[in-house]
Amino acid sequence: MKLVGERRALSAVIFAFYALLYFVLGMSNGSEFTRALYALAGVYGLAFFALVAGYFWARWYAVGVALYGVLTGAVGLWQVGPEPVIVFLAATHVAAALMLWGDAMSASYDGQTAWRERYHMDEPAVNRLGRSVIRAGVSLPMVLLYALAPKSAGSALAISVAVLALLGFRGLVRMKTWGVLALGAAGATLLAAAAVQHGPATVMPAITGGLVAWAVLPFARPMLRFVARG
Repeated sequence: MKLVGERRALSAVIFAFYALLYFVLGMSNGSEFTRALYALAGVYGLAFFALVAGYFWARWYAVGVALYGVLTGAVGLWQVGPEPVIVFLAATHVAAALMLWGDAMSASYDGQTAWRERYHMDEPAVNRLGRSVIRAGVSLPMVLLYALAPKSAGSALAISVAVLALLGFRGLVRMKTWGVLALGAAGATLLAAAAVQHGPATVMPAITGGLVAWAVLPFARPMLRFVARG
């Protein structure tokens, strides 16, 4: 499937739609969830802007955010059933992910040679980074929702996790080792928080921490191998 420009435009429209939707909901909500809605608007807004700007990591990140929406829709279908809003949510995110998939689309972003040469990236390193950025795109909305949820908003733990995750993602796409370490620290903090809690309160930090750890996993073996060699 070609039509690269058209697919890129349609996927960008989907991310722009959800960025605007969550922003408007945040403005009109007036509840404890306002900050979480603004955070989701920022997540989708970044996906839209990065795709339009042509950042090499944009396709990976946008696919990750789309997969987050697919997971959200799947959970909604399981819990509530095929309500029109949930079906629309799931369908649009599936469409965005599919439109950004494939080698033809990759050529406009991560397939470019300039950034690979600048950072001295071979194919295995590119694949490793791609997997990590996609997984970070899935987990980042979850981290921000956990950090800004009414029960945890304002706590030192929530703030530290959000800061570590955001800094980690920035460092990751700039090929900085500290970015991977920051993401790993965010995941470890969430898993530790889940371990000391009881009942339903453990679910959110456990799932979110697991997703963040999943994002770091592609770099775990090379880093351990480097430490062992040193």
